[in-house]
Amino acid sequence: QKMWDRVPKVLTPAQVDRLLSAPRRLEKYALRDKAMLEVLYATGCRVSEVCHLRVRDLSLSEKHLRCEGKGGKQRLVPLGNRAIAAINEYTAELRSILAARSPHPPEELFLSRSGKAMDRIMLWRLIKHYAKRVGIDSEISPHALRHSFATHLLAGGADLRQVQE
Repeated sequence: QKMWDRVPKVLTPAQVDRLLSAPRRLEKYALRDKAMLEVLYATGCRVSEVCHLRVRDLSLSEKHLRCEGKGGKQRLVPLGNRAIAAINEYTAELRSILAARSPHPPEELFLSRSGKAMDRIMLWRLIKHYAKRVGIDSEISPHALRHSFATHLLAGGADLRQVQE
């Protein structure tokens, strides 16, 4: 019983779609939020890894990003077209506005309204906010997106070892 309490909930692909389209185009930070959600789901990266992503970690033309995990381990993670499109829109329209609010030019990709790097608590709150908006169980954790990513890959026939790596 105890162990199962800790297993993160898996979202259905339909719930993931609802969550990814929760940020509304007209909202001030929607482009950033959509890009963050897309990157979280598309890469299976941890929330903290997404917060630490730097602009120079992206290779959009080669459709991947470099992610620094626990213990400074780096890995190349493939990026899908939806995530790339969301990143492009955010960087074209909003990131420079946010970056201008920071006293030093920030290296991080995802910036808060004050121009600093997003932190995992802010990102966690955003996930909760959007999940609630689209009627997904308020118990969703940021880890649930990572878990859903892996589960959906496996359901699509991916190799378990590769997913684990």
